[in-house]
Amino acid sequence: MSTPFPFTAVVGQDDLRLALLLNAVSPAVGGVLVRGEKGTAKSTAVRALSALLPQVDVVPGCRFSCDPVAPDPACPDGPHEAGPGVQRPARMVELPVGASEDRLVGALDIERALAEGVKAFEPGLLADAHRGILYVDEVNLLHDHLVDLLLDAAAMGASYVEREGVSVRHAARFLLVGTMNPEEGELRPQLLDRFGLTVEVSASREPEQRMEVVRRRLAYDDDPAGFAARWADEEAAVRARIVAARQLLPSVRLGDRALRQIAATCAAFEVDGMRADIVMARTATALAAWAGRTEVLAEDVRQAALLALPHRRRRNPFDAPGLDEDKLDETLEEFGGSDQDDPGPDPDPDGPGGGGGQPPQDGPDAPQGGDTAARPEAGESGPGASGSGEQSPVRAAEPFRTKVLSVPGLGEGAAGRRSRARTEHGRTTGARRPRGTLTKLHLAATVQAAAPHQRARGRSGPGLVVRRDDLRQATREGREGNLVLFVVDASGSMAARQRMSAVKGAVLSLLLDAYQRRDKVGLVTFRGTAAEVALPPTSSVDAAAARLESLPTGGRTPLAAGLLKAHEVLRVERLRDPARRALVVVVTDGRATGGPEPVALAGRAARLFAAEGVASVVVDCESGPVRLGLAGQLAGELGGTAVTLDELRADSIAGLVRDVQGAGKRRAA
Repeated sequence: MSTPFPFTAVVGQDDLRLALLLNAVSPAVGGVLVRGEKGTAKSTAVRALSALLPQVDVVPGCRFSCDPVAPDPACPDGPHEAGPGVQRPARMVELPVGASEDRLVGALDIERALAEGVKAFEPGLLADAHRGILYVDEVNLLHDHLVDLLLDAAAMGASYVEREGVSVRHAARFLLVGTMNPEEGELRPQLLDRFGLTVEVSASREPEQRMEVVRRRLAYDDDPAGFAARWADEEAAVRARIVAARQLLPSVRLGDRALRQIAATCAAFEVDGMRADIVMARTATALAAWAGRTEVLAEDVRQAALLALPHRRRRNPFDAPGLDEDKLDETLEEFGGSDQDDPGPDPDPDGPGGGGGQPPQDGPDAPQGGDTAARPEAGESGPGASGSGEQSPVRAAEPFRTKVLSVPGLGEGAAGRRSRARTEHGRTTGARRPRGTLTKLHLAATVQAAAPHQRARGRSGPGLVVRRDDLRQATREGREGNLVLFVVDASGSMAARQRMSAVKGAVLSLLLDAYQRRDKVGLVTFRGTAAEVALPPTSSVDAAAARLESLPTGGRTPLAAGLLKAHEVLRVERLRDPARRALVVVVTDGRATGGPEPVALAGRAARLFAAEGVASVVVDCESGPVRLGLAGQLAGELGGTAVTLDELRADSIAGLVRDVQGAGKRRAA
């Protein structure tokens, strides 16, 4: 077994280390979500924590780590008699992003269950993590069906495995720790709320600290055991402090003043639900115990708010996590009366009896308030049709809710919530022989396959004699995620500020919808003499909003270059994810300038998409009394359909993409 990097040797990252230690003191805090760029010691710190956790007492021979003082009466290895146990180190179990459902929750031997009625159960990772740590690296990339199982286990403290009426239940209480890079996409809100605390980490910009990081890492790589030995005393001291804090924790008093501050803070920041209040109370109590105190102070409440609230106050994925610390300090001061004060009647209508706290007025807590004033007016002049200049970026129009968009046909892409596809989860549509491990039994088909052979197999009792060849895998139909690729004309002829604002707003709206439906969205722009990938295919709404915000306009119209760049993006994406289907939306007036025969070149590039059967649509941005109809011609070359710019607004964008489905079906017919 390799020697882990010592927890106390991690340089900097004070908030990360504190959040992990508070969960070690009080696992009821609910775990930690660590957000940050790559290479910031996220995984190193998490893996090092397990060496600091106190050992746990378990029932000898129990695969589910039952507590010998109070064994689980429903344990599959039970029942256990209360008695002395054996000690073992607390486990840290890693859940791979690509793990199967059976690997996470365990698996039943379906053949024995049907034939003998025996619950032969092989425990999964949830059983291994019971009373320990369950660590998920890149938790934002975890498949939805695994997220659902984690949510169930975290909510109930138990894992249920059911296969066609045969069920097994075991305790599954664990400390959930996840790390993620926000550039690769966000978490589902339900799972995000399950993490008690969140921490943002980044690499230090101080040269001396960076030098120390390199020194320690090189020393560890040269001699892991020797490096760990040099930090043994510090590790032992922290381990002893965790034990002392755990023993002190039941004696810590959460007074009315601190509780009032917690409630007022959550109300002031308009946090949904009551979980934030409970997590803050537990975190503040753990902070006091970690400091060796038996009384929760205002400084504990403040630190608890900074750790427990940032990820809970986001209203949509475009909001950056974080708190207005000035507002936090004002709230704590306003509701920081002594414990002897009467918390009942309050002359201030905005005090505890009046809802607590003031709504956000300015700063980062009121991002929507300044959008209208800051947004450029539609009448601002642009560079003109000549395309000789460059215009500064414009703000996107207000995002809007879109209707359900889907690609025609039946796909086999990654699980999502958009287009029809064959998936491991969904409604059962048939049965087949299993290819590899059986994951979803089709009971009726299995019985039907085994029934004709019962006499030949010598069946004499009530049980059904089932062989492996009889087992049938259920085929299911669910939903997949798609790639929506925008190809946007950012040339001088498109530079009207109102026009580009509407285009950006539509892209942001679809990206928000893609976040909810587990899609990818990409953006290719063309202007001047070339095209560029402004937004590589991604599910990260934060990265998308930043890229779109800085998109400039002006210059010539290299339409062919834009289409060829989009074709290259799709080619690369097919290599990375061959099962994910794409929808291409070209936003242009159809004009092409620069180079010899630019219109003919654009037509040849468009026919590449038609030849490959890619669903596509052209948003016609041509304006004025004289219209050339070039966008319609381009749509014909693409094998898609064309719509006007006005149809891009509001709900029309959803209808636009739905029109592509109809066009695709007509071509297929």
